[in-house]
Amino acid sequence: MLTSLKLRLASGALSRSQFRWFYLARTISVFGSGMTPVALAFAVLQAPDGHQLLGYVLAAEILPSVLLVLIGGSVADRYRRDRLIQLSNLGSAATQGAIAALVLTGASPVWLFPLAVANGGLSAFASPAMRGLVPEVVSAAQLGEANALLNTSRAAARILGPTAAGLLVATLGGGWGIALDALSFLLAAACMARVAIPTHPKPAEAPSLAHQLREGWDYFRQQRPIWAITLAFAAINVIWMGVWRVLGPLIAQQSFGPAGWGMVLSVRAVGLLAAGILMMRRRLRHPLREGMVAAAALGLPLIALGARPGLVILMLAAGLAGFGSTVFAVTWDAALQQAVPRDKLSRVLAFDDFGSYITIPLAVILAVPIGHALGFYPVAFVGGLLVILLALLPLAEQTVRTATLPELEAAWRTPPAGGA
Repeated sequence: MLTSLKLRLASGALSRSQFRWFYLARTISVFGSGMTPVALAFAVLQAPDGHQLLGYVLAAEILPSVLLVLIGGSVADRYRRDRLIQLSNLGSAATQGAIAALVLTGASPVWLFPLAVANGGLSAFASPAMRGLVPEVVSAAQLGEANALLNTSRAAARILGPTAAGLLVATLGGGWGIALDALSFLLAAACMARVAIPTHPKPAEAPSLAHQLREGWDYFRQQRPIWAITLAFAAINVIWMGVWRVLGPLIAQQSFGPAGWGMVLSVRAVGLLAAGILMMRRRLRHPLREGMVAAAALGLPLIALGARPGLVILMLAAGLAGFGSTVFAVTWDAALQQAVPRDKLSRVLAFDDFGSYITIPLAVILAVPIGHALGFYPVAFVGGLLVILLALLPLAEQTVRTATLPELEAAWRTPPAGGA
């Protein structure tokens, strides 16, 4: 095993200095951010009407991150992605530091809203830049491993971050967890200063952002496999977020309790981590097909919630869902990063993010009313079946079903003339 690790360090993605610094920056920031949801939740819940206020604060961050991501993708294709990420990290350090100061001083929670909006806006610019930067700092053959490494650190942060935040909240208060997140963004910005990629080529007359958005949309809509999978996840995310994030804790409260729900979430995070480690060593021959089959596992814990087979079965289903979602994420990002032209990559990733996540606020709003009308358990069970169906539906497209990575690259580098 030690020999294998040495060979991987010598020839894998981590052998490249640019990726090492980017990976270190990303790992530091996700571990810091892993503490924020728990720390912020408990800090807000201490305020009057905290239960209602928390939902509004989360919405204030989510909406700008979704609504501005298309502009963020265009900016990332227009300017240097490494510097855009660094500036975003510095901005996030400032906003998180301000939130920590508000919490620690006991200031009115109303001041959290503009800071939450700023955080969401910064995320909208950082996300497409980070996903688009990966193929600039590793070779095409190393994309799968690089994405697996990034997903592994994110999964580990989901395991360790909430635990660390819980300890900080219990001993020092939620504000210190958010302050550590601010520090993590500062350290990440320092790491990104060591990443230097070539400046994007400047045309004689730089096109406007509106022109770049149209150009990105034209490319996106011409690629049926890309928008078919994006549309599938627009529907999957409605069900997943509504059932798992909203109804799941309510079902847990009525049955196996918060401690059991915590164990379920931990096992899901272990599944995320295990898949990330496995995908460092494997490259799937048909990434879109195998990725969507893996994504179908997201329906399993929803079915288990609705069928009520017991906590052990639910934990197993959650672990499989975590495993499947990471396999999909790694293969999907690697396919886009290798096959989509570099000068359009961040815009395509932004349209993917926008289409996949724009439905999430709808899920949060409608989950409880639908659950009360039809019953929490039937909604969860049927939702799980629909998630499996929706994940497999893009396989009706031949390219999703049969294309290899070289075939995707050949097809997506030369988009068809005309519309979809």
